Amino acid sequence: MVNMTMAIPEQLHKIMKKHAEIKWTEVARQAIEKKARELEEEKTLWMKHAQEHAVKRGWSEAHELFEF
Repeated sequence: MVNMTMAIPEQLHKIMKKHAEIKWTEVARQAIEKKARELEEEKTLWMKHAQEHAVKRGWSEAHELFEF
């Protein structure tokens, strides 16, 4: 596993300190994982849409959509 350092506002840190029973690193890890999975799902949906659009236009691959 990779370590990551992050900065948070002091006011948030004070609140977190009041709840020492919470494993804040696990909360952060789960939130980051959830967001990363959502982004991957969005990318998959977008690429599916792009491929469908490419086929309608007679292009061989969706990557042609991104060539300027």
